[in-house]
Order: sequence, then C-alpha cells, then structure tokens
Amino acid sequence: MPRRTFITAEEKALPGHKPMKDRLTLLFCANASGDYKVKPLLVYHSENPRAFKKNNVQKKLLHVMWRSNTKAWVTRILFVEWMNEVFGPHPPSVEEDLLDKFKFIKVKFLPANTTPILQPMDQQVIANFKKLYTKAMFQRCFEMTEGTNLTLREFWKDHYSVYNCLNLIDKAWQGITRRTLNSAWKKLWPDCVAERDFEGFETVEKGAVEDEIVSLDMSLGLEVDTDDIEDLLTEHGQQLTTDELLELHKEQQRQVTE
Repeated sequence: MPRRTFITAEEKALPGHKPMKDRLTLLFCANASGDYKVKPLLVYHSENPRAFKKNNVQKKLLHVMWRSNTKAWVTRILFVEWMNEVFGPHPPSVEEDLLDKFKFIKVKFLPANTTPILQPMDQQVIANFKKLYTKAMFQRCFEMTEGTNLTLREFWKDHYSVYNCLNLIDKAWQGITRRTLNSAWKKLWPDCVAERDFEGFETVEKGAVEDEIVSLDMSLGLEVDTDDIEDLLTEHGQQLTTDELLELHKEQQRQVTE
C-alpha cells in the first residue's frame, strides 16, 4: 500500500509491530513481434502457501511457472528450469529438436550497465505492468469493500493473499498490448519494430492509469496523490533488507506451524 495511507500509518503506530512486506519476483518474456507472451516465471518465498491449500490450487495449472526460495530470487537454477520447461518448448515449428538440448536457442548477454536503456522489458513494459497491476489491486479492494462493513484493513489482512495476487498478475500481463511489446525493441533491434511505432513507444497513457488509481483510492477513503503512486511503483523494484527477509521467513514458519 502507498506509505501515506491510513492503513500503513495505523500499522506503524502499533507497539512493536512492523508492516509485512510480502514479496515475489516475476520474470517476463515475449517475442519481438509482440504477438506471443511466454508464461512468466514467478518466485515466491513459500513453495506451498496457506492460500493455495485453502483454494485447492494446482500449481501446474497456473498462468505462471511457480518456484520458491527463501529470498524470492530468480537464481540461475530456476532460470535454467524456466528455459527448459517453458521457453524452450515454445516455438511450434521445432518440436523435433526439443530433445537435442534446444540448439535453436541462441543466448545473447547485454553489455554491462546497458540493461535500463536496451533491455526490451525495461522499455515501458514492466512499468506498464506495474501500473495495470496496481490499478487492478485497488479495483479489487473497492469491489470487496464497497457497500459492505468490511474495512480496507480487514480486506488486506483476511481477503487478499498471493492467490488473489496471481489473478491480478495475469490480468495485468494480459493487458500489455502487442504494440507495447513490439515497440520495446526499438533501441535493441529497430528493424523489427513496425514503422508506425518509430514516432515513440506506446505506453499506458501517461498519467491516465495513475489518475484512475488515485480516484479508486479516494473512493476507499485514502488520502493519496499521483506522487504516492509513483513512490509505490518505484518501491516494487527494491530488494528487501535482511531484517525484512528474516521477518518473511518467520511468518512463513508461523503459517507452516498453524
């Protein structure tokens, strides 16, 4: 939640209590023409969250490849698993080569310190996803609390879990347009970008989604503005501190004990 909302202020005011920062990591991939999105890799700190058991989730049927480690990091091992199980089998015309260690795949590493300016997913794709996810999250908050006695704090604590999060992730990822994905290759591989897109990248219309999020927040009784939303989106990319990771681990152990 944005830092200046009452729910965050209330949590910080409780003696000896720190607000929980649950965290997961997503790896996105799509082809350069933008007409195919590969199943994302998702790494969480728990292999079998309590919400999965409650909702009878079958991980193999999820819209993401579910993996876990205590820090929710994409490790080399997890990346290789995703390459072999998800990315490799994708091209439909090379099935005969699948058993030959995916020789058709060529891996190219970007030069050091160039990822922010060359990596296609960093060219508005991830930023647009975060905005669409945040909008969907607050829309869910509004739908669950509007016309009920359910407070936002109660919703956040008892009615929002990683299971709900997965549904919003899929909704936001599907909301990324083909043109956005294709335009993201302009700097790295300009010849593959449609001529109409050379005037500039397509983004989720600047300011429009942020304004929708603020409007939803105000409907929920929150005092936030577009700066708060930008802070929240920026914070999504920050790594957790050691203390926060330890706190997540303790919470995970508590859930297992329960």
